[in-house]
Amino acid sequence: MSYRIAGIDVHKKMLAVVVCDVDVEGEYQFERRRVGTSPDQLRSLAGWLAEREVEEVVMESTAQYWRPVWDALERHWQPRRRMREDAGPMSGTVHLAQAQSNRGARGRKKDFPDAERLVKRLVAQELTLSFVPDVEQRLWRTVMRRKYQVTRNRVQLHNRLECLLEEAHIKVSSLVTDLLGASARRMLQAVADGETKPVTIAALRQAIGRVAAGVAAK
Repeated sequence: MSYRIAGIDVHKKMLAVVVCDVDVEGEYQFERRRVGTSPDQLRSLAGWLAEREVEEVVMESTAQYWRPVWDALERHWQPRRRMREDAGPMSGTVHLAQAQSNRGARGRKKDFPDAERLVKRLVAQELTLSFVPDVEQRLWRTVMRRKYQVTRNRVQLHNRLECLLEEAHIKVSSLVTDLLGASARRMLQAVADGETKPVTIAALRQAIGRVAAGVAAK
């Protein structure tokens, strides 16, 4: 019984796709196809792989360009393979290979030969494969990474601002707890507008405090 594996060499605007039956003796006979990377073309690719009865797919982790390809296969191809009555334990599996493990001679890049090499090295277990979590876990990873990035950017901005003020001998941080808060912004705006009297600048913090107390009392 034939067992087909597809190899995909990923580019920004184009995919080089090869399919072959690896359960044969002698040289592999590859079927080649170029595919675009638009959503419609990726759905078409998933349908074509299902029609060709491809059991596994392997692609290279090229920058971020592999992500939409992975998502399309996971959504449109993988379920069709796994729901078949004759589906095996590896049916519908998508592999992500690290680029370093699929380098050709002298590091040269060639579309279809690279895709064919992916298949050959997957069968020979010579690829270094990356773990890709499921959809929900990827979503949570994205959310937490964005949250961490926003927090880190805020801390960096706070530290750069305080360093700049200290170099200019402006002690705003001794009057407020947060240089990015409302009071600090009022003070810094006054300094930017040319105010030089410390008493006037400090009074802006008191004014903010009185307004906040009035709002709380109401």
